[in-house]
Amino acid sequence: MTSGIDPQENARTLVAAVEQAAAGGAAMLFTPEMSGLLDRDRARAAAHIVPEESNPVLAAVCRAAAEHGVWVALGSLAVQRGDGRWANRSLLVDARGQIAARYDKIHMFDVQLANGESWRESATYQPGEEVVIADSPAGRLGLAVCYDIRFPAFFSALGAGGCDLIAIPAAFTVPTGTAHWHLLQRARAVEASAYVVAAAQVGHHADGRDTYGHSLVVDPWGEVLLDLGGEKPGLGFAEIDPARIADIRAQLPSLANRRDITTAA
Repeated sequence: MTSGIDPQENARTLVAAVEQAAAGGAAMLFTPEMSGLLDRDRARAAAHIVPEESNPVLAAVCRAAAEHGVWVALGSLAVQRGDGRWANRSLLVDARGQIAARYDKIHMFDVQLANGESWRESATYQPGEEVVIADSPAGRLGLAVCYDIRFPAFFSALGAGGCDLIAIPAAFTVPTGTAHWHLLQRARAVEASAYVVAAAQVGHHADGRDTYGHSLVVDPWGEVLLDLGGEKPGLGFAEIDPARIADIRAQLPSLANRRDITTAA
């Protein structure tokens, strides 16, 4: 997606994608981080950030999922918490339009890049505390969001939980994406012996930012099965093969071979 500052427009894009995914025979649709609103102007964004139960984008996606019988891994939405802070929340919507799982992004994107870009996600967003794994039509699904990808222990926990695939929706910057996107996605797939589905924001956005794109599907051997490129939004299809997961884990049982490491001062 190239999400913008108008939630209603973003909702229409998402609903159309649900319909297209169903028409193409998909059991499940994956969308990027901040699918419902991408706006770095926090004062302007605040008017649209409401509690989960009042979020119009989520409501529209739930209706579309139920209408078309498709699950949706809604990459993330900005939602208001009860304590007045915001959460960067990933939501798994089932084919009845019900919330099957939710995950609040744990690792906050607080960086100062060499090109002058500065991001302080923790200034407004409250980090989550729990790793989340849920059943889905594609198997056991681990939920992550964007900057989580840089923390291997997080993915060790997902791998230990028996994930068949991991959703890593993102809004990667162009500099970090160019340097690390493909490398990190492939590494996480190999580490967890699982598929990675990384739906990404792409292009120039209404709030002035540019995102890297390259939505990916990577198999458990680290092979890229789908790359939607870095130029424009679109929809792609890939197959998740349970036999591929079992075969790779039988050949290279790294999850079973893993040992806890302690260090001495």
